[in-house]
Amino acid sequence: MSEKDFEIISDSVEQTIEFGKKIGALLKGGEVFGLIGNLGTGKTHLIKGIAAGAGAPDMEHVNSPTFVIVNEYSGPEARLDIFHLDAYRLDSIAEFEALGFDDLCYRDSVVLIEWADKVLPALKDIDTITIELSHISETQRKFIFKNLPGYLSGLDQ
Repeated sequence: MSEKDFEIISDSVEQTIEFGKKIGALLKGGEVFGLIGNLGTGKTHLIKGIAAGAGAPDMEHVNSPTFVIVNEYSGPEARLDIFHLDAYRLDSIAEFEALGFDDLCYRDSVVLIEWADKVLPALKDIDTITIELSHISETQRKFIFKNLPGYLSGLDQ
């Protein structure tokens, strides 16, 4: 792991959501996150926390957009527009680009992409924060964060 990388272990869904809230509270806007991991590794729970920490109005409505592909979480009290994409059902980079991905990336938005490994070529020119998620046990998950900006570097404390 490089200097900009770090790893955490989550012992529960609640801990994953709380850690996501810490991330969301520190976001400035303009970030793109690529989440990579198998089913059940905590991608959606981490995103629930990030959205809540960034001011999404109702964390209960944050769910994986597997069939609709893109969910937007915004509202009058939200400080950032949050776009949650799920690339699981996409068959090509062209499909991903046809979603208007570039239009979602602006100064006051945060883009969170589940199954980002399916669209990595489309992200190569973007300063993407990558999160690799994996199972340790039935309740424990490991998250490896890569390419964190300096203002997120204190998350490991």
